[in-house]
Amino acid sequence: MMERRSPNKNGNFLENNIQGNVPFNCEDSIFSSNMFLDGDGEVIVTQNCAKLSWKSVESVLNGQDPSSCFSVSKSETTLYFSDIYSAEFVAWGLVREAAFLGQSFEMYRFTVRGVQKSKTQPSVLVPSSYTFGHKDSQTCQMWVNRINDLLKMDAERPKNLLVLVNPKSGKGLGCKVWETVAPTFSQAKVKTKVTVTERAGQALDIMSSITSRELRSYDGVVAVGGDGFFNEILNGLLLSRHKCSYPPSPTELNHPVENNGSGLVLETNVDIRDPSDSGEDESPLLKQSTNLRTGEDSCQTAAEDLKFSFPNEKFRFGLIPAGSTDAVVICTTGARDAMTSALQIVLGKSVCLDIAQVVRWKKTSISKDEPSVRYAASFAGYGFYGDVITESEKYRWMGPKRYDYAGTKVFLSHRSYEAEVAYVEVESEKKNTGLDKASGGWTKGLWSLLKKSERVACRANCNICKTKAGHTSAKCPSLQPYSKDSRWLKSKGNFLSVGAAVISCRNEKAPDGLVADAHLSDGFLHLILIKDCPHACYLCHLLQLAKKDGNPLDFEFVEHHKTPAFTFTSFGKESIWNVDGELFQAHQLSAQVFRGLINLFASGPEA
Repeated sequence: MMERRSPNKNGNFLENNIQGNVPFNCEDSIFSSNMFLDGDGEVIVTQNCAKLSWKSVESVLNGQDPSSCFSVSKSETTLYFSDIYSAEFVAWGLVREAAFLGQSFEMYRFTVRGVQKSKTQPSVLVPSSYTFGHKDSQTCQMWVNRINDLLKMDAERPKNLLVLVNPKSGKGLGCKVWETVAPTFSQAKVKTKVTVTERAGQALDIMSSITSRELRSYDGVVAVGGDGFFNEILNGLLLSRHKCSYPPSPTELNHPVENNGSGLVLETNVDIRDPSDSGEDESPLLKQSTNLRTGEDSCQTAAEDLKFSFPNEKFRFGLIPAGSTDAVVICTTGARDAMTSALQIVLGKSVCLDIAQVVRWKKTSISKDEPSVRYAASFAGYGFYGDVITESEKYRWMGPKRYDYAGTKVFLSHRSYEAEVAYVEVESEKKNTGLDKASGGWTKGLWSLLKKSERVACRANCNICKTKAGHTSAKCPSLQPYSKDSRWLKSKGNFLSVGAAVISCRNEKAPDGLVADAHLSDGFLHLILIKDCPHACYLCHLLQLAKKDGNPLDFEFVEHHKTPAFTFTSFGKESIWNVDGELFQAHQLSAQVFRGLINLFASGPEA
């Protein structure tokens, strides 16, 4: 039987320096109260504008920090408000003096919830909670009010979110994942409107038909699912709300002028295509894209009709992983962990993310020009990558394991495809490309080691991603990621695969991703061309992908080009494109990347 006694051994508490029901003011002086911390005993709690901290009364009275094997901690504990997401009054109840032994008291209580990093995985966040007790209910309520008032002052934290759940993502655990993290949103006082999708393509339809008025009522949209589901939501919003010019089509880049040893240099004295130039009112995927404009005219129109458009700094995307691969989440948070993603959302974390626009000009070699647009947040791939997705569709009953099975079958078939790829030359890549080609095979390994030492992986607070491009501004960003004077290089041949990575595409099977030093928001695609080669050579490439600190791009049959745009044309038998896990058939295709086009509820990986 628990003994009931007064909170303080002396019968009273230390005096509080909180006076009355004073409205919160961040400029107030530091103040403190004597409290009981559940599982730790009597503490002095102190608050200023930046943090909440507490220290045991015993350590203060003795002038030292005594330790006890039965107590949580006797030293000062600090919790920054940037890591706190809720404070809640929990009424009358028991508060334990120590975690395992000691007496318990009945008093009024309130709970402060925050986050802390996992001790074993630096990118994983875990929720933490601290319950404080006091004999006076008004004192408890006053602390709750002051903490919540300060949290409300953080304008970056969401207050109202649209949540779409895919119940069939990955192993079919989408709903269960949401049920696990939903209480975190309730505790953080974040309102959520939740829709569980019932069919493929429903998320795209919802987001493409939502009104601008309703969108402005939300701080963002959260996807509970995999990369493909996130792609649906992304396309539902961007197809009708991102105003930009199309990249040049492959047929517009057909005037070779010289060969520089690494590919043909192409004339670029062509007009950058506007969607309206195609003569089509709308493309099959671009359902609401009529009357698109570019440049200043686009910005002025957006200001006039208040249409919800992108880029949009106030609206963010969120992704809670429940898919088969979850590359976007791993690259942006560093962990494939639903709770970590949920905590970063309620705390209002934010990173910019590059988005690739993929334009199909011709579906097949005999079809007429009919531009069709798709957006990608992680990857677009042809050949091996498209064949694996196509093959895996036959074995959906296997769940995520179907990708391993389909990948093995496609690898054994070893199909290559003839294609021509043109890409914009990047000034900083000229020197590296020239050395690679001129040095010969015997020195390429040494040069690869030198390049590897210069790699800068994308991490939280990345300096590369924080550096704004010179051609953009917050109010009216440049709608073209390159100029008409850009030089285009061409590569033609038989390829096992053609891939374009927007981000590193880290996942559990490729710990460093396709491109270890790809960044979230640097304005570049990483074009990876795998030329036809023997089975054993391609296997070595795949094994390097699966290896931590591997070198999958350091082979003679691999071309790697950093570029803001490229075009593609196939010849003979054709594969299919894999755009963020979704199939996209294209005979002729162009792609360009837009730097920091969207904002994501994430902070970047810690490791």
